[in-house]
Amino acid sequence: MIDLKDLRENPDRYRIGSKQKRIDVDIDRLLQLDAERRSLETRRQQLTAEKNQIGKQIGQLAGKLKKAAGDEQAALAEEMKKLQARPTELKASEQELDAQVQKLDPEIDALLLRVPLPPDDDVPVGSSSEDNVETFKWGEPRKFDFQPKSHIELGESLRLFDVERGVKLAGSRSYFLTGDGALLHQAVLRMAHDFMVHEQGFTPMTVPVLVREEGMRATGFFPAGREQAYRVGEVDEPAETVRFLTGTGEVGLTAFHMNEVLDEAELPKKYVTVSTCFRREAGTYGKDTSGLYRIHQFDKVEQVVICRNDNEESKMWHRKMLSFSEEMLRRLKLPYRLLQCCTGDLGPKNASMIDVETWMPSRNAYGETHSASRLYDFQARRSGIRYKTVGGKTLFCHTLNNTVIASPRILIPILELYQNADGSVTIPEVLRPYMNGRERISKSG
Repeated sequence: MIDLKDLRENPDRYRIGSKQKRIDVDIDRLLQLDAERRSLETRRQQLTAEKNQIGKQIGQLAGKLKKAAGDEQAALAEEMKKLQARPTELKASEQELDAQVQKLDPEIDALLLRVPLPPDDDVPVGSSSEDNVETFKWGEPRKFDFQPKSHIELGESLRLFDVERGVKLAGSRSYFLTGDGALLHQAVLRMAHDFMVHEQGFTPMTVPVLVREEGMRATGFFPAGREQAYRVGEVDEPAETVRFLTGTGEVGLTAFHMNEVLDEAELPKKYVTVSTCFRREAGTYGKDTSGLYRIHQFDKVEQVVICRNDNEESKMWHRKMLSFSEEMLRRLKLPYRLLQCCTGDLGPKNASMIDVETWMPSRNAYGETHSASRLYDFQARRSGIRYKTVGGKTLFCHTLNNTVIASPRILIPILELYQNADGSVTIPEVLRPYMNGRERISKSG
């Protein structure tokens, strides 16, 4: 959620930001409603001040009445009667103002939830992922001296996964990981988790993947993005008990401190989780329907940092968190590139986002495997995550998130780039300790 005070002071920043992100929200309507509500609240404050003044006047009159007599006493009694009747009139006016405010609030809240965080100035302007800008490239795609197989062909021949049975059980974009495919999947996750916990000092967490709407809204996944989430439960259940399957561990890690005030000395909070993720993949009909690239269920090692309300500190953490993902790919010796996402590809909650794409021979292209985002105080405002400074001020925190590694998508470049002419696959050296020291996956085992 954005800072309404900043919106009032810099409306063009939000008008331009919404347009650049291709998000249709009526900023002028929001400002109009906000002005109306503030006017009503000013009048309500005036009524409260008048009530307080009447209370003082009644006290003063009561003292005079005790000493007065005759006509003076009668006049004071009449004045007292009028003053005592006034609070009833004011209460009726207050109730009317309250009703008007309550009528405005739902529309204001709905509009506020739709206003996106404006992109940072260094984010390139563009309309879609086609306009993202490559900023760095590492490694060279492998040149094969034999006809390479796709990960689908390798998976079938080495019995690493079974898409046909997955679809039979759970529908399209479903799969089973089997045998060495399941072991390789777990090896990747364990390597990434160990790296974040034992080498980078992140606190390991196991988080709920079934959360209430409040959690999805607080972390910025609702209302935009609702079409990507699976709802779980009865159709007619009360709104407060409706739950959704999360599409990332970011929801649980960030909402862990929802509606809390932390001490500045506690920051930054550095959390990492391995969680199962669920996405409907709405809007991708017909795209990547075979193999492991675009699926409904996957596992991801996710990192979240909650830090001080300082833009430069956020930018520092953004670079650092991204470097962790790069280190994973370098240890796996997988060629990759970094893309600075353009304004039209950021989504509502990000000030800046960098995608990491890894080379996939069967696509003859780089495919997205990671994404690192900085959100400043956007999530913290929605989530109520604040901290108290050494000087006693209470500020909203900043939050950032990044994929350390996601599987089974990362298995695509591993299998395809490490395949051999005889149909076997060499296990990356960094994964061998998690594969019982094995060096190769082959039909013979």
